[in-house]
Amino acid sequence: MRYRVKFLACALAAGIAATSGIADALAAQNIFWRDLRPAGAAPKAPDMSSLTAQPEHDGALSWNLQDKTISLTGYAFPVDRDGDMVYEFMLLPLTGMCSHVPPPAPNQVVLVTPAKPFKMREAYEPVSVTGKLQPGLEKTQLFILDGVTVIESGYSVGKAEVARANGVPDAVTAPQATPWKFLNKKK
Repeated sequence: MRYRVKFLACALAAGIAATSGIADALAAQNIFWRDLRPAGAAPKAPDMSSLTAQPEHDGALSWNLQDKTISLTGYAFPVDRDGDMVYEFMLLPLTGMCSHVPPPAPNQVVLVTPAKPFKMREAYEPVSVTGKLQPGLEKTQLFILDGVTVIESGYSVGKAEVARANGVPDAVTAPQATPWKFLNKKK
């Protein structure tokens, strides 16, 4: 009898833990990339006249989203991976970054650590991320299409739930100076 009670208590605890993840997903605030910029901050396009130009931005973050459970759709670019299993990735509003094109402003980059490794099919795969958003600048060195670059993220989401998406509703088109613009084409 004691064994059954103990088993029932463990099963109940596991059920509550599983439904709390579902409850978080249901309570998530669906946001868009524009919501990651503070109110009144317009995006500043990088100066593409030089391939070594740095982006013009002030890195201003939206602190009103701190600790909020959000859901954001973007393109995943792996940071830490083993084969097709990804342990950490950048969530971006655009595809086709290379070492010759300035990265997006920090307030348009989210560093994501999935709750469990995510099996990626391709670089720049569209995904939806759900979890608690934490503002804060962090630099990450990435190996991208044609070299190495350092990208500064303005936000992070740890223990994130990750799901494949059919597209990104508010995707940003890659700058015309990039040779990788074919990655933005619809399939």
